[in-house]
Order: sequence, then C-alpha cells, then structure tokens
Amino acid sequence: MYDISRFSLSDMTRCGMQLRKLGTGASSMEAVGERIVHFLHRELISSSGDSACALVRTFITRPYAHLDAEQQAFAGRVLPDICSQPETKCLTLLATAGDEPAWNSRHASTGHQALPLPSEESLSRSPMISRLIRQLGVDVGPLLKPEAGVVLDDTQHTFNVFHVLNAMGSPHIPAQQEFVVPYGIRSVVGFGGLLPPGELFATILFAKTPVTRETAELFKSLALNVKVAFLPYSPDRVFS
Repeated sequence: MYDISRFSLSDMTRCGMQLRKLGTGASSMEAVGERIVHFLHRELISSSGDSACALVRTFITRPYAHLDAEQQAFAGRVLPDICSQPETKCLTLLATAGDEPAWNSRHASTGHQALPLPSEESLSRSPMISRLIRQLGVDVGPLLKPEAGVVLDDTQHTFNVFHVLNAMGSPHIPAQQEFVVPYGIRSVVGFGGLLPPGELFATILFAKTPVTRETAELFKSLALNVKVAFLPYSPDRVFS
C-alpha cells in the first residue's frame, strides 16, 4: 500500500510496475481499467490507513459511432442531435471504483457514461473536462476533430498532470454540494495520455487527503505504465 501523503519516487516506481502488469491476460481495455481503478482505490491510503480516495475513475475518448447502445442513448440525452454527427468524440467512462456501491460499475453512473465533446467551445460548459485535457498537454483541436486519415502522434507528448489542490469551492470541480462537500474531497489528481489512433485516456483520483503539487507531479509517470497496460487492447477491444 502507498501513503499518498508520503508518496515518494520509489513508491511511484513500484506502483508503476504493478500497474503495468495489470494488463496481462485481460479480455479488453475495460477489464484492464477495472483492475487499475480498484487497485488505486485499494492501495492508495491516508496516514490513518484508510482509503485515500473516495472515487477513482478512468475515461477514454471514443467516437459516438463506436459506443454501445447504452452509451449512445446517454450521449443522446446530453446532445440530442448527436446521432447525425457519428464521429463526435465522447469522453466515455471506462471503469470506476469508489466508496459507494454505485460507484463500482460504469453502468450505474448517472452523469458520466458518455459526455459528447462536439467542439472546443463546448468544453467551456464542462470546466473540469476542459482543464483536464489542457493540463494533460493535449491539443484540443486535433483530439476532437482529427483530419481524415491522420493518426495523432502520441510519441511527441510529455504529459503533465491535472491537479486541483483545494477541491472544495473550486470552479473546476463540479457537484460541490452533492459530492465534494459530503464526501470530504480535498484534492483531485488526473493523469493520462494518448492511445492509437489518437484517443485520450485519463485516470482521475478524487482524494479525501490533500495532495500537494509535488506529489501530483509523481503521478504523471504512471501514465506510461497505464498506457502499456492498455495498448494490447486498443483500439479494437475497448469494452467488454
């Protein structure tokens, strides 16, 4: 286990090796994602020994046309005319683990199963998603509107982390009264990268323990390990 308040470089190295191995013998990227979020929810602890995170989630962008019927229906409730835009990217919940039973199945999510991202302008209505993508160092334009036949070059990016030190009252973290305050969310950390053919993946930790910027910086190295775990299943075997 790893005390998130004392997360060190050696912890990051050891944790990264464990995350990398979670891709072995899985049936899909979703199955790997479930292993990853449950591992982080279980293994990241506070100084008291309790789980440091109330909720851990992994997302991936997928074109609307590649989603299953349940996800398409969800996206359609958010953006009614999305069926006429089959290539619209959606930030899609891949896996989830948390303190509440309903937080342990992507099918039970009431607000994040598949969020359409039709344009750069639309991101302004989702401040956390906008800040997440930008802080990870991803060029929003090519991500949302890739040119036909062009694969985004994921080897040229040095990814940063998404970090909000003080989640309570932050304009970048939604659901303050429904989630942040009652569950005591102190900090939020996200890390991720790009998978071929240019889809974003991101893991987000909603921590009940404050996470400093110095500690958050260590998490960006874990993105490569998660990517290695996902690569055998991308882009053809995403959902179980």
